[in-house]
Amino acid sequence: MSVAEFAAAQWTRATGAGVDPHEYRRVTDALTSVADWGPVFVRTGHGHLRRAQDAGSSVSAGEHLLMAARWFHLATLAPYAEAPRAAAEADRALGRALTVLEPGARRVSGDGFSGWLRGPSDAPGTVVVVPGLDSAKEEFLDLVSALLARGLAVFAMDGPGQGVLAATTTFVPDYERVMARVIDALGVSRIGLVGLSLGGYFAARTAALEPRVAAAATVSGPSRLDWEQLPPPVRDIMARRAGGPEAARAFVRHVDLAALAPRITAPLLVVDGGQDVIPGVTNGAPLARLAPRGTYLSVPHGDHLLGNARQDWLPHLGDHITHALTGTATPR
Repeated sequence: MSVAEFAAAQWTRATGAGVDPHEYRRVTDALTSVADWGPVFVRTGHGHLRRAQDAGSSVSAGEHLLMAARWFHLATLAPYAEAPRAAAEADRALGRALTVLEPGARRVSGDGFSGWLRGPSDAPGTVVVVPGLDSAKEEFLDLVSALLARGLAVFAMDGPGQGVLAATTTFVPDYERVMARVIDALGVSRIGLVGLSLGGYFAARTAALEPRVAAAATVSGPSRLDWEQLPPPVRDIMARRAGGPEAARAFVRHVDLAALAPRITAPLLVVDGGQDVIPGVTNGAPLARLAPRGTYLSVPHGDHLLGNARQDWLPHLGDHITHALTGTATPR
């Protein structure tokens, strides 16, 4: 794949993550090879760190730090030997931003997870945002903001094999065990879950097996994966995150929600993009159909993660989670 094709493929994902589309085009138009992706994106992130240092206010500094975190994370989307360092820089930039912008934000880490709890201490509900195959907590800052705007507390996390933990851990199929430790660490009796891409599988599986899940939503999450049909680039990413090709193949065999979906008793919203077609991936329609309280939202023009159709699903998802957790459309 040429660098122009790779940049085009990541376009709506990057802009959906909140980077400026004009800056994205300036950066990617100057690339001559996919091998340049990681170093140039990291350099762009450092540019935002310098802007933060020179900013005239704490608010401006925090905003530049959040943008740096996005660019550092996006640096990891192409094969890059320094990806673990980029992920660590993303994590540090996010932490610095929240220290400036939200002094009440709290770092929460434990066995197999690490992230930031944001929002009011007396929030009427707490939502956990779960990333996917090669995403991380820094990718979904706008989703977190939408949930915070509804008065909820939000814990955006990296789990095993994800984000800042990708260098030291690998994917686990029994994600509900990780989530049980998260809920214990958050000190809440019930949570909402939002899972994105492969995180949709993690969220749905947890909703089926963890009784403290009171609401759930998936975005571009698979109902089932077939290793033999997955495109080679997806298999390569899976192998890196799972600990090798055989471990990845074994992990993928677990990704089938047919038996678990009927056990999801919480209200479940399943969001798919009609243009999201990946060989070997069965999208969310079967999950929504089999879950007792499942609702299916398909956006015909939406791509993977629906970064090109945010207004067609994000407000609806925010309302769904808020209503399921609090009984109101928007807490006041």
